[in-house]
Amino acid sequence: MPPRSSRAAGPWGWLPPLLLMLLAACAARASEITFELPDNAKQCFYEEIAQGTKCTLEFQVITGGHYDVDCRLEDPDGIVLYKEMKKQYDSFTFTASRNGTYKFCFSNEFSTFTHKTVYFDFQVGEDPPLFPSENRVTALTQMESACVSIHEALKSVIDYQTHFRLREAQGRSRAEDLNTRVAYWSIGEAIILLVVSIGQVFLLKSFFSDKRTTTTRVGS
Repeated sequence: MPPRSSRAAGPWGWLPPLLLMLLAACAARASEITFELPDNAKQCFYEEIAQGTKCTLEFQVITGGHYDVDCRLEDPDGIVLYKEMKKQYDSFTFTASRNGTYKFCFSNEFSTFTHKTVYFDFQVGEDPPLFPSENRVTALTQMESACVSIHEALKSVIDYQTHFRLREAQGRSRAEDLNTRVAYWSIGEAIILLVVSIGQVFLLKSFFSDKRTTTTRVGS
């Protein structure tokens, strides 16, 4: 395959190779998913994992009900590695005991009317070294040390951005839910006030209305 020219590389062609390498390393570790979980529903995900691989599962309920969900993680033999009921958020780290397909499920079957929005991040394995010779005995050069420091700082920035995005989405959901409740309560109060006012008008009107009495004469 012939090499691509700098113009054919698209909008990223002007970026320095170092920055492209850092962006690719950060993008490679992204495994976040946000999905809708309806009421009385269950959603499962599957991941092929090699033996001895370290994995981390993190999840958080962003919107819906009491912001809780059931989570369950099973190995290829069906053995339950992790199980929590009605959790708002949690994190679980494990090392795969064997090769195979691991399954983790989120359940909202206990909820009858409320659907949820769930975010999870499933990380498989450790991040590869930024440089192939990073684990060598000799010290890194000044440029390599700076690259490693920038790479770690970018990973921290991504984690903080994800954290604050989730908090912002959850806060917006709570504010919208509170606004809906206040609107319904205001409409209910207005209806009650109207009914009470009409009742008082009719009650006061009955006090001042003339009561006609009928007299019947009985002859002697």
